Amino acid sequence: MTDAKEERVPQRATGRRHLAVAWACVAFIAAMAGVTYASVPLYAMFCSLTGFGGSTRVGQAAPASSIEREMTISFDANVAPGLPWAFAPSQREMTVKVGATSLAHFTAKNRASAETHGNATYNVSPPQAGAYFVKMQCFCFDEQVLAPGETMDMPVVFYVDPAIEKDPDLKTLSTITLSYTFFPAKAPSERAALEKAADKPVVRAN
Repeated sequence: MTDAKEERVPQRATGRRHLAVAWACVAFIAAMAGVTYASVPLYAMFCSLTGFGGSTRVGQAAPASSIEREMTISFDANVAPGLPWAFAPSQREMTVKVGATSLAHFTAKNRASAETHGNATYNVSPPQAGAYFVKMQCFCFDEQVLAPGETMDMPVVFYVDPAIEKDPDLKTLSTITLSYTFFPAKAPSERAALEKAADKPVVRAN
């Protein structure tokens, strides 16, 4: 009898340890899932602030002065499938002074017979230049809405940060390409309907 009791005690202790390990694993997985979910907006914010991965920076004011170095800025425009827009830069390229505020224009036209909504994503190449390409005004900051057949001028105000002069990897860089892609976006009424449907409890038949 004594031997049987002594055998059961270690088994119970081992079971509790296994259960504790299992719960620790579940907690770790849940924590990692939470970090992954939170990292999406944090990563987007990080890219906007630093220009990481070819994302441009966002600025409120231009530098006090420019420098003599000049850059050629090339413009690229794309439309994703599902959005019936014609979208193109008004100029294929322009030469700017580093540190000087510059203005470029894009044009978008809705070729559909109904109102359409679009959101633009953007990046620059080479990717390292993103840390020095600063946008002060851009249509990509907000969702764009075009009426049937409407054509819209879309300006971009930007400058190249003079700090690029101190980057040894970009010392000989002469051209930066700014690229945009418009994707379809749902109208506010459609989004509201989807959100309402998502919040509606599911009724299951018995």
